[in-house]
Amino acid sequence: MIVTFKLLRLCLATLLAASFSVSVAYAQKWSRLAPFPEPSEELWGAGAGGKLYVFGGIAPGWKPKSLVYEYDPANDTWTKKNNMPLASHHVAAAELNGKIYMFGGFKYPDAGKPGWQPIDNAWEYDPENDSWKALAPMPTKRGSPSAAAHGGKIYVIGGASMHPGSKDPFVHPARPHRALSTNEVYDPKTNTWENRSPMPTARNHGAAGMANNKIYYIGGRIGATFITGGGRGVDLVEEFDPATDQWGRLKASMPTARSAVAWGTYGGKIYVAGGEAQDSRMLMTFRVVEAFDAATNTWTILPSMRFPRHGLAGAFVGNRLHLVSGDAQSALSGAETHVEYHDVLEIP
Repeated sequence: MIVTFKLLRLCLATLLAASFSVSVAYAQKWSRLAPFPEPSEELWGAGAGGKLYVFGGIAPGWKPKSLVYEYDPANDTWTKKNNMPLASHHVAAAELNGKIYMFGGFKYPDAGKPGWQPIDNAWEYDPENDSWKALAPMPTKRGSPSAAAHGGKIYVIGGASMHPGSKDPFVHPARPHRALSTNEVYDPKTNTWENRSPMPTARNHGAAGMANNKIYYIGGRIGATFITGGGRGVDLVEEFDPATDQWGRLKASMPTARSAVAWGTYGGKIYVAGGEAQDSRMLMTFRVVEAFDAATNTWTILPSMRFPRHGLAGAFVGNRLHLVSGDAQSALSGAETHVEYHDVLEIP
């Protein structure tokens, strides 16, 4: 009996939807745009004023690049902007009212051996004027948090740092450290911070997006910040309600457990792309793109990226999800392969 590929694909989609609250979408297609001028990993993106902004980057030896690039979709061109004022990496970023806000991260230690030193710095970037302004520092020093805007404020959730009472000045894969459940909210109108209910599962390297009037923290890494130092990627989805300052029940798990992802929110859905994972058998980077529908608590599997990578930048400009650069190798795979690819997926 001959079964066509089309029929097999339909059967697979039906089975996934019935068993795991997951559907498979095939209509969307990827296109490739102007390559990123300085390929790197540990980038993050934000859309503002109809343009895409890409920040960060890290060089061999854990030296932050602090890049800032603007992409103009109308001309398919990249323009280099003023660097971040503090050389740092694994910073949280969120757009609000045309400004881009950045919080925390790690910097290279001022003295001694290389490491990731958590910081509490906060910044406002004005894309129109290509200018930076220092803000009130976060209450908690931490790197690799995630941020989401809601109700005119920005919530900075999760991250990683040293254990309480530790004498270590920075985190390192060879020394004990921890993921954090910290949840702090910044008010740009008053330039002040407040503590909020901590996330139930301490994590870093995850995605945070606002949909259905709530904030969702998706995937990420538990245990530690380094995937080679005790950190492990998860598929957890936790919901936070800013109106009540409460975390709800676990939501439908992300189909693919992973960390160091890119993400963007559009049309009430949070899109999660790429990432990495490791186990005793493999060091992996992912091509997968999955979308969480907050209203229905379901996932859709979208066409995969053309090339797997982690530490890439992601953001929506209009209805187009841009995914930029990143590393095609997982940590300690023996090589760093920073790709220039700039791919876009148009969402109907």
